[in-house]
Amino acid sequence: MFLLRLLSRLPLWWLYRLSDLLFPLVYYVVRYRRRVVRTNLANSFPDYSAQQLGRVERRFYRFFCDYVVETLKLLTISREEMQRRMRFEGCEILDAQLEHQPFCFLLLGHFANWEWISTIAMSCRQPTSQLYTPLHNKAMDRLFYEMRSRFGGENISKYDALRRILGWKREGRRMLIGFISDQSPKPNSTHAWMEFLHQDTPLFTGAERIGKKVGAAACFARVIRPRRGYYVCRIELLTPDMSQYPDYQLTERYMRLLEEEIQANPHLWLWTHRRWKHKRAAATAG
Repeated sequence: MFLLRLLSRLPLWWLYRLSDLLFPLVYYVVRYRRRVVRTNLANSFPDYSAQQLGRVERRFYRFFCDYVVETLKLLTISREEMQRRMRFEGCEILDAQLEHQPFCFLLLGHFANWEWISTIAMSCRQPTSQLYTPLHNKAMDRLFYEMRSRFGGENISKYDALRRILGWKREGRRMLIGFISDQSPKPNSTHAWMEFLHQDTPLFTGAERIGKKVGAAACFARVIRPRRGYYVCRIELLTPDMSQYPDYQLTERYMRLLEEEIQANPHLWLWTHRRWKHKRAAATAG
């Protein structure tokens, strides 16, 4: 932990040099989840040639190494530099929704540097929070907890999310809450499926189901990376009231928007995740 904090104090241009050194180690030597990434890419882009798939694969691993050092930098980066490198457009949409609704859910994916999105707390008038999955390693869990809350956002364990949000509603608190909803749900928690990136895909519907219980608005976070070390997050309103949507249609709309992002810049999504490990037949049988 001491070494990580020390490394975090290096300027980002130094950390990017470290990322350049990490890439051949992670890609060629350790071969970190290469089989998972290769399978995911081949199934998601069946029209790509072997050369195109290989190019996306290498670009993903280069970006993944950048993501690691950028996330580490969250420990010590100044507010001014963070605001210069992570820009938000449309935060007034979030603030406007929270004038009428108790909650606004910001839906995003494991796309670009999703850890930097937690810094949106500096750009919003209302309090912000984000769901997170506690890590088994207690030291790393404390480290990530600190990084994600450094600029004002509150962390909510996904295992405690519904209770905390219902509690805030009883207290009359207004809150922007970030949900990363592109992970693979457990088979016994799967309520809907759709075709996503040419594959039959189970949907994580927790954000939608909680949102309908508490009367939340919903927005989508569309992220671009104009150049290394800089991101722009554009806020798009999905609905002022999630209960207006029939069950699971809002989740499908979110996934379609995420799919557009991935198809435009495939190297920026987290391909190491085993997104399609569960199959419909097995889940239905279970």
